[in-house]
Amino acid sequence: MRWAALFILCVAQFIVIMDTSIIGVALPAIKADLGYTQSGLQWVFNAYVIAFGGFLLLGGKLSDIFGARKLFTTGFAILTLASLFAGLAWSDVSLNVARALQGIGSALIAPSALTMVFTMFIDPKEIGKALGFWGAAAAAGGSAGVFLGGVITQWISWEWIFYINIPIGLIVLLTTPRYLLKGEKRAGKVDLLGSILATVSLMLIVYAIVTAESNGWTSLSTFGLFGVSIILFALFLIIQKKKEQPLLPLSIFKTPNLSAGNVVMALLAGAWIPLWFYLNLYLQQVLNYSAFHSGLALLPMTITIMILMVGFSGKLVQKFGFKPNLILGLIFLTLSLILFSMVPENGNFTIHVLPASLLGAIGMSLAYIPGTIASISGAKQEDSGLASGLVNTSYQIGSALGLAIIVAIAAAISHSAEVLNTTSQESLILGFRVAFLAASFISGFAVFISVFYVKTLKV
Repeated sequence: MRWAALFILCVAQFIVIMDTSIIGVALPAIKADLGYTQSGLQWVFNAYVIAFGGFLLLGGKLSDIFGARKLFTTGFAILTLASLFAGLAWSDVSLNVARALQGIGSALIAPSALTMVFTMFIDPKEIGKALGFWGAAAAAGGSAGVFLGGVITQWISWEWIFYINIPIGLIVLLTTPRYLLKGEKRAGKVDLLGSILATVSLMLIVYAIVTAESNGWTSLSTFGLFGVSIILFALFLIIQKKKEQPLLPLSIFKTPNLSAGNVVMALLAGAWIPLWFYLNLYLQQVLNYSAFHSGLALLPMTITIMILMVGFSGKLVQKFGFKPNLILGLIFLTLSLILFSMVPENGNFTIHVLPASLLGAIGMSLAYIPGTIASISGAKQEDSGLASGLVNTSYQIGSALGLAIIVAIAAAISHSAEVLNTTSQESLILGFRVAFLAASFISGFAVFISVFYVKTLKV
């Protein structure tokens, strides 16, 4: 029964990650149909991850209070309805709203699902194996998203990249009562104010970064957005410190490795998501791949992640511990990004894409599970939902901020190159190179944090 339940939870992880990756190869088609700008296109991604990241802590807290299964099913109901709305989108604003609603649904699903995984599997060998399947489900979602996104966009229409969630969501909702335990309810209050402050603060800082290139980094509007974001986050921390039942009890950061692990997971996402985002654009806008062929081109790296996570990652953690695997994985990811930062305008897939993508896949396979274990394994049972929500929050916030910062840098470099009478294609590829290089610095910083701040503990 536990392994059948794990299958359902892995399907949930599959959907959550697929909803991030499936949009990649469809971005040019969405841009053409709904009138997005090149820099504004990132909001198809960011609207999802900001809402996802902003409400994850609330989702984790609600999971601890009302029971993981109830939050799991509520999240899937929201996600399924939001996917219908996304497919029916008629403008960039309507799609962004639908993507935000998808993110809220996922914010209820992810922490409750991960909580149930850690509740069902306690033995170190079993949790390593269970997390291997969990990580593989994420990779499978990435792989299916890339491949299906290409197939659907080229042969049907991009709207169906959202409609595909509906039958899967209905199946999960129908099977959940049979296989997943209700879970325990605990006394507690919901900190809605804290959730709102955290989410709005995140949205403002991402919006400030996204619009800084057009408004100017030293403009009053940019400084104002940053200032309000900082003030709201400071208020959030004050409320969390004084409230009897806060959304995020600051005492949880005394948990061994929780702080360092969450920082590493945020940096991992801040490097990995821009890699996916810009590699998709490089394949289609520079190498002129179709949506379908772009999806095929990215299959080797996601299949590699699936194989390594299921077959090797858990075993390597058991044998060598999570810290060595985490460091080695981040080093491989950094080297992959450095290789991508040298891609030429007339690149070749076999030479310039495949080796670097496989190296990045190996890096992600080695780093993701150890980073998750480091962030969660020391938490108390009553804080498991909160710890799960926190690590998911860190990953999604890292995704949003990392992509926003790198898009802003790449756009500024491309614009500067155009001012110097560089051709549009040359300025585009220059922006891509800078984006990959910036992501390599983020990944490299994660290596530094892992070496000096992540402690070696028993798994």
